[in-house]
Amino acid sequence: MSGGLEIRGLRVVFDGFTAVDGVDLDVRPGDLRFLIGPNGAGKTTLVDAVTGLVRAEGSVRFGGEELLGRSVHRIARSGIGRTFQTATVFEELTVLQNLDIAAGAGRSMWTMLRRRRDVPVPVARALETIGLTDVADSPAGTLAHGQKQWLEIGMLLVQDVRLLLLDEPVAGMSHDERQATGELLERISEERTVVVIEHDMDFLRSFARSVSVLHAGRVLSEGTVTEVQADPRVQEVYLGHAPEVPSRGADDGPDDGDGGAAVGAGAASAGDTAADAAVQEA
Repeated sequence: MSGGLEIRGLRVVFDGFTAVDGVDLDVRPGDLRFLIGPNGAGKTTLVDAVTGLVRAEGSVRFGGEELLGRSVHRIARSGIGRTFQTATVFEELTVLQNLDIAAGAGRSMWTMLRRRRDVPVPVARALETIGLTDVADSPAGTLAHGQKQWLEIGMLLVQDVRLLLLDEPVAGMSHDERQATGELLERISEERTVVVIEHDMDFLRSFARSVSVLHAGRVLSEGTVTEVQADPRVQEVYLGHAPEVPSRGADDGPDDGDGGAAVGAGAASAGDTAADAAVQEA
């Protein structure tokens, strides 16, 4: 099982603007963690800091190793990979060639581009995992949108990435593609740690094992999907007010320590609305 991600006091400032403001975050090994929050919450900037794309203060440790201060390439060699909102694949090359290049450190470009009689075990395994074995010899540019996203994930798998950071992996996908992507992430997280920035609430409800809500550069709430939806702080931010809870007695108020108890049965739909609003604004 891959290592866990430990973030302490992470802070990123751009020209006086604090984009990430002292974030503490723990993602246990094998978790499938979703990050949500409105625009400007700091989600992508946090991932940029973890992967070395922006300078940051604090501490980011993966598998016990400190990442801050390392170059992008050294962080990648530590077993950390990410995707962006638009899949980055070599469209004129075949699916197999894309995977071969991703796995081919130390080999010549000609060796990687020529048609191979045999497929390396890590590449064959990745093809099977991402469900593209039948189109291995097809140009990546002919793939459907969802398949390109799966190919990019496969390109991380052949590099033996242990922490995957995925930015909106199901944006623009059909319902069937979203379902297949969720199942793919579940399989991947059996051996790796996965963090997903996401806007699709239905997708999150179906596949998130845990959720962190970011707001104004800080962690606002964490827990299961149900706990986060029921958190009055989340509802306050995304609805503008916390829903009223049916009275259970003069001294029986909401328990802020228990997200489920904080919102009564009559407010369940409001909790869903809060979470949906969070996603729509994210």
